[in-house]
Amino acid sequence: MDRQATIKAVSRGGSRQELLRGPLLYIGIVTAVTLLFWRESPVGLMVLSLMCGGDGLADIVGRRYGFARLPFNHNKSWLGSLAMFTGGAVMSMVYIALFHSMGYFTNTMQNMLGVIWMTSLVATAVEALPVYGWLDDNLTVPATAAILGQMLQSTLT
Repeated sequence: MDRQATIKAVSRGGSRQELLRGPLLYIGIVTAVTLLFWRESPVGLMVLSLMCGGDGLADIVGRRYGFARLPFNHNKSWLGSLAMFTGGAVMSMVYIALFHSMGYFTNTMQNMLGVIWMTSLVATAVEALPVYGWLDDNLTVPATAAILGQMLQSTLT
């Protein structure tokens, strides 16, 4: 693969300068979440699931099938947002159930469902906001998911 093809594959606009924003921030967030939450809290799994399974799927589905745009953000689509919510929530459930089955988490999946659905819904709403400039959804989505997930999970114990 040549250099320009690689840049285009990991950036939205095909610019080298973009590599220092979204993808670098994404890698930094994944590293920070792993260090902070690794095997200690399902919140870390929700954050990563919303970034990977949610936001990643939203981009793919939204670009390919997202013809009906959101009224408040014409860069996002209803179908992309649905993919964000569904992909993030399902991936969260799968990984939290897996880690629970291995004994890492004490809260049952039944208790965590409300936390997963609410966190996924709010993170999807934040991802859909028309925020540009220095704020990036690679920062706002995981920050929202971490704060809200932590708050909601603390009500379970």
